[in-house]
Amino acid sequence: MTADSVFDFPAALAANAAARPDHPAVICGSARLSWRDYWRRAEKLAGTLADHGVKPGDSVASIAASSVDYAVLWGAVLRLRATIAPLAPSSTAEQIAAMVADSGAQLVFVDAANRAAFADVLAGRTLIDLDALDRFIDPTAQAPALAPLDPKAGFNIIYSSGTTGTPKGIVQSCAMRSLHITGARRLGYGPDSVTLCSTPLYSNTTLVSFIPTLAWGGTVVLMPKFDTGEWLGQVAAHKVTHAMLVPVQYRRLLADPGFDDTDLSSLQMKFCTSAPFAADLKAEVLRRMPGGLIEFFGMTEGGVGFMLVAHEHPGKLHTVGQPQPGHEVRIIDEDGRDVPPGTPGEIVGRSPATMNGYRNRPDLTAKAYWIDETGKLWLRTGDIGRLDEEGFLTLMDRAKDMIISGGFNIYPSDLEAVLLTLPGVKEAAVVGVASEAWGETPVAFVVAPGGDAEGLRSAANAQLGKTQRLAAVVLIDELPRSHIGKVLKRELRDGFSGKVA
Repeated sequence: MTADSVFDFPAALAANAAARPDHPAVICGSARLSWRDYWRRAEKLAGTLADHGVKPGDSVASIAASSVDYAVLWGAVLRLRATIAPLAPSSTAEQIAAMVADSGAQLVFVDAANRAAFADVLAGRTLIDLDALDRFIDPTAQAPALAPLDPKAGFNIIYSSGTTGTPKGIVQSCAMRSLHITGARRLGYGPDSVTLCSTPLYSNTTLVSFIPTLAWGGTVVLMPKFDTGEWLGQVAAHKVTHAMLVPVQYRRLLADPGFDDTDLSSLQMKFCTSAPFAADLKAEVLRRMPGGLIEFFGMTEGGVGFMLVAHEHPGKLHTVGQPQPGHEVRIIDEDGRDVPPGTPGEIVGRSPATMNGYRNRPDLTAKAYWIDETGKLWLRTGDIGRLDEEGFLTLMDRAKDMIISGGFNIYPSDLEAVLLTLPGVKEAAVVGVASEAWGETPVAFVVAPGGDAEGLRSAANAQLGKTQRLAAVVLIDELPRSHIGKVLKRELRDGFSGKVA
């Protein structure tokens, strides 16, 4: 891919500011910037960063909640052909220190809460207050001429959301982001788009909507913290056309008492990714919310990505769709052989939209790939799934979550599906725990207010095969989740203190 064929994001931002200076670019609460003001501020910040030594290829880190100036920071860093590394404030101090060191960033933008939380472990780095940016910006600073675009250069670094250890830095190139931007145009993003981003700006879930909206000259509406009533109000007030949500957010919105009384008619397209999206929930979203619904399944690392255009395929809601255009997929067994349609196996894929690699980790980068019989590289997903005859993928489980009990493979999703049919069960997650008799055995963690654990176990086991039966059911108030709604099964597994056979 040549520089001429790659979408030039900062050049597009400048063009948007020139073409529609008074059109709103970014809104967050009562704060808003027109395209003219957004780009002027980004240019001044870019000039100030350049005066502090930031040059093409350098990294700038950020630890903050979403805000108008966080959006400005993205524009400024990329204006310098530098790389932005947005970090999750939910990380531990040790993880933050390790990620900043790994990114190579000398400048770290923080808001007040995160300065207080991480200043000690970031001693030696320059911390800049993102929520007091006027104190840092030099109004006389001039941004340098826009450097040539290198398609392979890092656009951003996304750190994987591991619950222990140091997350891996996934380097997404300018070429990779270009494919996200141009692909989004086919999904209806354009200069009249108003996109509501209610997940954080350090998450790739957010960025696949945030970046294309700015690229095509639309309006981004940011929510620093998700709240159902606030989300509904934002859609009505700003006539939101596009929204990316994770499944738990859809479920909470549909349960909000004010949902049916809110004018959501402006919605044209809704998206979902990052966590399992139950078929019944998709059906309810289609029934109760205006506009189309598209589910994405894939990895931040890239490789194969799947897309389910749910409003066009109501009979495939149990799947995550088909491979996106230009993406290839294979389902393989433990020996690397293709499995027949309908048979579970590991999902591997390849596409032009693939990461540069894990920053500073060539060992882990090498392990992320599978080499086929012709020498081609395929990215391993670590997920188990099966393809039907039409190429729609049904996702089973993470390979690491598959339970091997007495030599039999048990897929937690099968057990969870049974549990969710039982009266009173709101949510369920099944993990494998150590067993002297079986090696591993399944234990369920269930949200069922007022429920009876043993009664639920008996009812589920009556519907399960002999090798699938649950050793225990643990009632909990809520399932632990990451910032984008993924159930943290490691926490459930590590916290289990019961006895099993």
